[in-house]
Amino acid sequence: MELNRAGFFSRVTLGFIVAATGVGAGDLITASLAGSSVGLVILWAAWVGALLKFFLNEGLARFQMATSQTILEGWFYHLPRFFPWIFFFYFLLWSFYVGGALINACGVAGVGFFSFGNPGLARIIWGVIHSWVGLAFVLRGGFPLFQKIMTFLTAAMVATVLLSVLLISPDWVKVIKGLLVPSFPRSGLGWLIGVMGGVGGTVTIICYNYWVKEKGRHGLAGLKRCREDLGVGYGLTAFFGIAMVIIGSKITVRGRGDEVALQLAAELGRVLGPAGKWLFLLGFWSAVFSSLVGVWQGVPYIFADFLRLTKKNNRRRQKGGGEKEPAVESFGEIKTSSPEIDLTRTLSYRLFLIGLAFLPLLSLRFTVQKIQLVYAVLGAFFMPFLALTLLLLNNRRAIVPRDFRNTRIVNLWLAASLTFFTYIGLREIIALMASFFR
Repeated sequence: MELNRAGFFSRVTLGFIVAATGVGAGDLITASLAGSSVGLVILWAAWVGALLKFFLNEGLARFQMATSQTILEGWFYHLPRFFPWIFFFYFLLWSFYVGGALINACGVAGVGFFSFGNPGLARIIWGVIHSWVGLAFVLRGGFPLFQKIMTFLTAAMVATVLLSVLLISPDWVKVIKGLLVPSFPRSGLGWLIGVMGGVGGTVTIICYNYWVKEKGRHGLAGLKRCREDLGVGYGLTAFFGIAMVIIGSKITVRGRGDEVALQLAAELGRVLGPAGKWLFLLGFWSAVFSSLVGVWQGVPYIFADFLRLTKKNNRRRQKGGGEKEPAVESFGEIKTSSPEIDLTRTLSYRLFLIGLAFLPLLSLRFTVQKIQLVYAVLGAFFMPFLALTLLLLNNRRAIVPRDFRNTRIVNLWLAASLTFFTYIGLREIIALMASFFR
C-alpha cells in the first residue's frame, strides 16, 4: 500500500509513467507539423484530446477500485466470450507494430546524436541498442527501478520542451486565445483531428490497471489517488501536445516519417543556435525511449493476465462452473477474490517481453512512415472499443456500486469518445489503404 504521508510527487509517480508511456514520437511529430501548417488556432485540441483519454483511464481505474478486477477480468467475467478474444487477436497485431514504431523512433533519435556516417544503418543499430537496453531494465530492475527511470525521463521531457518553448518566444496572447477559443480551420481540419486523437496512448492505457495493482490501491481512497496521478499524467500529456504545436508554429517543417524529427531539430538549431538543436534532440529521445520502456514493462502484463484468465475459465468450465467470477468477499471498501500472483515473475510475462524486444526488430527494414501509419490505424480502433466496454460495465448496478458508477457527464464524454475515435479509425484506415496504392 502507498503511504498516506508520502509527498505529492511520490504519490503521483504513476502520473509521470502514464505521460511518459503515452507521449511518443508520433504525437510529438503530428503536433509540431500541425503547428507548422495551421498555427496556434488548434492548441485547444491538445487539451481536449488529453481530457478524452483522462475519462477513459479514469473509467478503468473506477472499475478496478470498485471490483478489484482489471478491465481484462471485466471483459472475461461480465461480457460475452467474444469480447476478450476480439481484443486478444487485435492485441497481438498491435504489439508487433507498436514495438516496431518505438524501435524505429528510438533509432531515429539515436541518429540525431550520432549517425556512424550512414543514417540508414545507424537507425538500425540504435534501434537494436534501445530495444535491448529497455529489455535489460525491465528484466533486472523490477517495478521500483522502472518508476525511477520513467520519472527521470519525464522530468527531462518537461524541462527540455518547456525551455524550448520559452526560448522561441511565442506570441502569448495568441497562445491563450488558441487554448481557450475553439477554432475549426477549414484547411487544417485533418491536423486538428490528428492532434486531438493522437495524444495519450492507446492500448497502453490498460497497463495502468497493473501499475495500480503494484501500488496496492482499493476502494474510494484508491480512486482518489488514481484521480490525482491521472490528473498529473494527462495534464503533462496536454502540455507536451500544446508545447509541440507552439514550437511547430515558429518554424517551417514539411514531410513525414523519420526526417521530420531531425528536421525539427535542425530548424530549432537555426532559430536558437546549436543549443536549441541538442535541447530538442534530448527531449525527443526522452519521449521515445520512455515510451519504449513503458511498453516493454506494461504490455507483457496484458498477455500474461490473458493467459491466466483463459486457463482459469477453462478449468471452471471443466468443473461445470461456467465463466462467471466466483463470489467476492467485501471488507468495507476493499474487496478480495482469489490470491494475487506476481505476473512479472510468470514465464508468459517474460517470454512476451523477450518477443516484444526481438520480433519487432524485423520492422527496421520498413520505412518509419509505413510502420507509424499502420500503428496509428491499429491504435485508433482500440479507443472506441474501450469506450463502449466502459459504458457497458460501469453503468451496471449488479457489478459496480453506486459511488463508482458513471455519472451523466462521464457517460457523455465516453459517448463522445466512442463517436470521435470511431471516426478517427475510419479516417486512418482510408489513409492506410491510400498509402498502399500510391
